[in-house]
Amino acid sequence: MLTPGVAYDSRTGRRILLATVLGSSLVMLDATVVNVALPAIGRDLGGGIGGLQWVVDGYLLTLAALILLGGSLGDRYGRRRIFVIGTVWFAVASLLCGLAPSLPLLIAARALQGVGGALLTPGSLALIEASFVPEDRPRAVGAWSGLGGIATAIGPFVGGWLVQSASWRLIFLLNLPLAVVVALISRRIPESSDPNAARHLDVYGAGLAIVGLAGVTFALIEAPERGATDPIVLIAALTGIAALIGFVLVEARSRMPMLPLAIFRSRQFTGANLVTLAVYGALGATFFLLVVFLQQGLGYSPIAAGAATLPTTLIMLLLSARAGALAQRIGPRVPMTVGPLMAGLGIALLARISVGSSYLLDVLPALLVFSLGLSLTVAPLTATVLGAAEDRYAGIASGVNNAVARTAGLIAVAALPPIAGLSGDAFSDPAALQAGFRMAMLLAAGLCVAGGVLAWLTIRNAVPVEAHYACPLDAPPLRTLSSPPRARPADGG
Repeated sequence: MLTPGVAYDSRTGRRILLATVLGSSLVMLDATVVNVALPAIGRDLGGGIGGLQWVVDGYLLTLAALILLGGSLGDRYGRRRIFVIGTVWFAVASLLCGLAPSLPLLIAARALQGVGGALLTPGSLALIEASFVPEDRPRAVGAWSGLGGIATAIGPFVGGWLVQSASWRLIFLLNLPLAVVVALISRRIPESSDPNAARHLDVYGAGLAIVGLAGVTFALIEAPERGATDPIVLIAALTGIAALIGFVLVEARSRMPMLPLAIFRSRQFTGANLVTLAVYGALGATFFLLVVFLQQGLGYSPIAAGAATLPTTLIMLLLSARAGALAQRIGPRVPMTVGPLMAGLGIALLARISVGSSYLLDVLPALLVFSLGLSLTVAPLTATVLGAAEDRYAGIASGVNNAVARTAGLIAVAALPPIAGLSGDAFSDPAALQAGFRMAMLLAAGLCVAGGVLAWLTIRNAVPVEAHYACPLDAPPLRTLSSPPRARPADGG
């Protein structure tokens, strides 16, 4: 079902924009405030570093595995309908998070939150691109991106203030009134769907993706505590690997796969996603550990730790569009090479932070270098992904890239802390925390450098897509099937 396009300045247009901004803000706020609350959650519910890893990864697991399926559901059954279902689901799961009496129940509720996020996230931008008239679509997407970036910026302040003045539980309960407003507004916006959407949903592929990612994640997080040869760890690892292999086989043979493997025939597309895997893995691990280390290692209050990362968000909001314009002039290869190298340098500088370090002299300069590198990377990266895919994969290209970014964060948060020696109760041991944090930052810096090298080896100077970009501290923005025509890569993909 297709609806007539609405104008940006119309009452319906303002209603669509408000609903989608508030809906996507639920996910953006959750991505930034939870890290600030991790030390308080650990003190209240226990569980050590492994438990805190699961609080983050429980959410990322279901989100990464189901986000492509969520987009398909919207195209088939109605984007507004799935958007509202995702919003309500996310709110109910948030309530369960806020009321969770134990760490295992909180982790389970976080996994349910990820399911809601997978339904909600693709529908947000899809509603905008399917509803607005073509001439108003860039303006609407730009407003959605900018206002969503503001939500990302205020998240650490809000989360830190709630944790410090009341309880970490309020960071989840805050989602409830927002979700009610979104659901009420959405009742009065037009429905849209794709008449050419696949009639078959790749349920088997989605199930194998969840089992595969869950098994590998469990093995990575639990191996330091249980031992790498523990039967449960070995079974989880083997099951996860087998399920991921099965996922690839199912996608290769399916008539309507969730992830069409033919999309990776483009060297440009594959290279851009490998860069995404490296850079967003480093990004996820860095912010997971930095906010915790500022509180546990340097004695920052929750609100001060949240505010400490604000320069990164502001720089991304200010410079992403300019970086995209630069890449349009000179091609994406140089920005996508220099950007990760600069971001890696910034993360390596964070490894120098220790007890007694000054924010202005030690933390802030490292974050500025990191943020400049990230700003130089993200817009060209997103544009390259969109431009490299064949026209028939226009709707799925950025969905794949978004899933890759979430998966990168999932695996990095699970793997880097134990590799760096952070396990058990290391957060309560200043010496162990300091040493582990330094090693983890150096590993994350290495991931960024690897991303820069991969970009130089695999990316060609295609003409990037002209687009608007959201702040990528959570993941790259999604593009949908209703997107306007895209520029083609110079090498034809």
